[in-house]
Amino acid sequence: MKIMIIGTGYVGLVSGTCFAELDHEVVCVDNNLEKINKLNNGEVPFFEPGLAELIAKNKKSNKLSFKTELKDDVNEADVIFIAVGTPPKENGQANLQYVFDVAKEIGQNLKNYNVVVTKSTVPIGTSQKIKRIIAKYYQGEFDVASCPEFLREGTAVKDFTNPERIVYGTENERAARVLRMVHEKLTCPKIETTIPSSELIKYAANAFLATKISFINEIANVCETVGADIDVVSYGMGLDSRIGHKFLKAGLGYGGSCFPKDVRALQSLSGENGYQFQLLKAVIDVNNYQRWKFFHKIKSVFQDLNGLEVAIWGLAFKANTDDIRESVSIDLVNKLLEEGARVRVYDPKAMENTRSILGEENLFYSDNALDACRDAAVLIVGTEWAEFQDVDLVQLRNVMKNQIIFDGRNLLDKNKLLNLGFKYYSIGR
Repeated sequence: MKIMIIGTGYVGLVSGTCFAELDHEVVCVDNNLEKINKLNNGEVPFFEPGLAELIAKNKKSNKLSFKTELKDDVNEADVIFIAVGTPPKENGQANLQYVFDVAKEIGQNLKNYNVVVTKSTVPIGTSQKIKRIIAKYYQGEFDVASCPEFLREGTAVKDFTNPERIVYGTENERAARVLRMVHEKLTCPKIETTIPSSELIKYAANAFLATKISFINEIANVCETVGADIDVVSYGMGLDSRIGHKFLKAGLGYGGSCFPKDVRALQSLSGENGYQFQLLKAVIDVNNYQRWKFFHKIKSVFQDLNGLEVAIWGLAFKANTDDIRESVSIDLVNKLLEEGARVRVYDPKAMENTRSILGEENLFYSDNALDACRDAAVLIVGTEWAEFQDVDLVQLRNVMKNQIIFDGRNLLDKNKLLNLGFKYYSIGR
């Protein structure tokens, strides 16, 4: 089939590339000329394992192309996916301006039947608004549908090509048939439902996972007050088949481009429709509290941070990505700089993104994990990169001024560090 993806951000680029890998003919459209030029020159705008190779492969086979305008190809496509950004407003609502701008442009250029599908995460009712906008400019036949994405940064290619489920909401059999054909090579449970149910499934899934994270962090805080070990507690909980082990890892809380935005959007959506989602308010409050509780733990040890040499491992909001959106590490860096600390940072992939946001005043970018710790009074682990577990702890002890570690991800081996003379602080252990 011929597929058009509008938007080459994280969701759009991964989805378009993987659709091409499934032997569809895909054109990805974005009005950012610089980004499209880079993609046409083989440059990928963000790091995602395996993506660059798939882009190169499918461009070479002419199954994947990148353009700045949709008008030349929109009527050649069998289906159009909208995958533009929906950034949060100050009140927590999703900003749908980019979605609606695209809908208008589709309506102005459409000449024959098509199925317009929201791949972006959007509130319930968005598809109907898209339908009204397109109908204002195009009086012919078309359908709207919803097909939310379930891509995890760091494993997105695998998640797309080996999905746990596919969800699409449609208004009729004709649109459903198109989406069946688009996804026919993927083997997994496929949920065909109404558009409102489809739109809500994505929000509900992310909100529930965020709830598990906040819950286990609350349990970790209880562990610290009663002398229990959160690793053992979460392991024991996870053996219950009703609970499971996933997302029961204590730490600094969730971040990134999805969980914070989607949880706030669902809370806002509920309020707009007359229901106060009290649990989500608690989830958000706990998540915000967790990072600052950790920061105050650091301050309780050092009191005055002015002039303190601090090393930070990890800047991305999670491992295997260069995404620093709503990263706890970035918040910690900013707070440490405000307190007058001298901060050295290292991240395998997120250094350039950090430099573009924070600059270099009082912030030093290191070549590797050990270099970041040279003469440091304290090391903070902010992201759970696997390579940090492989650092030679004897060398680490030798390069640090003081052997003090605050592990915000419970990543390092506590017993080894204590045996080497480190003072080690973690979450709920």
